[in-house]
Amino acid sequence: MNSVHLQLENVRKEFSRRIIFDKINFELTNGNSIAITGINGSGKSTLVKIIAGILSPTRGIVTLTVNGKEMKLEQYHNYIGFVAPYIQMYDEFSAYENLKFFARIRGMHFDAGYADQLLDRIVLYSRRNDAVRTYSSGMKQRLKYAFALLHKPEILIFDEPRANLDRHGIATVYSIMEENKPESVIILATNDEEDLSHVETIINLDELKEQQKSEKQMRSSARSKQPSTEVAK
Repeated sequence: MNSVHLQLENVRKEFSRRIIFDKINFELTNGNSIAITGINGSGKSTLVKIIAGILSPTRGIVTLTVNGKEMKLEQYHNYIGFVAPYIQMYDEFSAYENLKFFARIRGMHFDAGYADQLLDRIVLYSRRNDAVRTYSSGMKQRLKYAFALLHKPEILIFDEPRANLDRHGIATVYSIMEENKPESVIILATNDEEDLSHVETIINLDELKEQQKSEKQMRSSARSKQPSTEVAK
């Protein structure tokens, strides 16, 4: 397992001049886990997309260092496994064909034995040769975890990790998280209390915005109370 260090410095995102979030600062390394939480529309998915290199921040810096070497943005996907309800797969391909295609476009060796282990783990091995279009939404969601783990990444980002899953699927996801936590970086975007119990740190975007608003008001109030230094003529 590679040594990774992920750092966000004063990250800000705007859409059409509307500030989604601002001054996001944290750093993570192997063994750290964090959840991004907040009401719908607070920017949870946007933030994890920025971390994954899918979106660019309006301001601020995201830095990923692997074994002491800073990675270029186009290299991030080699170290990140990303799961989200909005990720699409090729419906006309089977699960196995999707995984093989995924490996090929990444330029990585396809380990058939490991792929079989992953498919068995997510209870899709018996359906591995069926077209994904025949899968239920829960089966498709489970398959995304196989995609995320296939290249054995050091950073796992799960956006709404319980989406479309039954209790067995949720338990499998939690098991995957716990197994990877000692050596990996785990990042969740979620509002679910049970999800939050599986991480060591929680960043609530709504609370952060309120705190920043309060600090801005205090600074403004302090400036207004400062005595004038203008000399009367």
